[in-house]
Amino acid sequence: MINEIIYEDNHIIIVNKLPGDLVQADVKEGKTLRDDVKTYIKEKYQKPGGVFLGVVHRLDRPVSGAVIFARTSKALTRMHLLLRKQEIRKIYWAVVDQPPSKTEDWIENWLRKDQAKNKSFVVNKETKGALLAELHYKMLTSSHRYHLLEIELKTGRHHQIRTQLSNIGCKIKGDLKYGFPRSNPDGSIHLHARKLEFIHPVSKKNITVIAKTPDDPIWNFFEKEMALNKN
Repeated sequence: MINEIIYEDNHIIIVNKLPGDLVQADVKEGKTLRDDVKTYIKEKYQKPGGVFLGVVHRLDRPVSGAVIFARTSKALTRMHLLLRKQEIRKIYWAVVDQPPSKTEDWIENWLRKDQAKNKSFVVNKETKGALLAELHYKMLTSSHRYHLLEIELKTGRHHQIRTQLSNIGCKIKGDLKYGFPRSNPDGSIHLHARKLEFIHPVSKKNITVIAKTPDDPIWNFFEKEMALNKN
């Protein structure tokens, strides 16, 4: 399997998803990341029968980064409870075309998903189907052309980061659907699930994982910039 395992125990497994991989198919759409992880577990542990693997949360297909799977039904139930209670801290990195007007801010919008277009829109609170979306962003650094933002999600709405950043004039590189003028050659967008923090559902230990960004020149530049800024 070509995706990196960044955490693994008897209860959960966390994978650094590559852009373009489908986490789980709603209908038959070919091989998925879930299929790959099930094969990995079956081969590593030489399991003769079927392998249970529950999807704790998803990432959009063009997005990369940390995805949690549960290896038992008990772990899946407990991880879903953590999600509902907003006790899984999710940090993303996004490369955008314009710097935000503020270097750091909380954003609140009401979003509505258009099923036919598979796209979310910022709407009025009174709009039928509108859901509150909240995130915090912080500007980290810039290149001569692009800007790196760190985003923390409070809610988990459909295409939330993509919609809310576009709404403040910060379009994610490669994201044609939300206003960036050009697609990336591989169909990815420069949005990455960088970090997860939560209390383990069984051991109760603090778990923190960091997923390395994909190997491309822009991500590599920002990885190096952030490493230099730490020193």
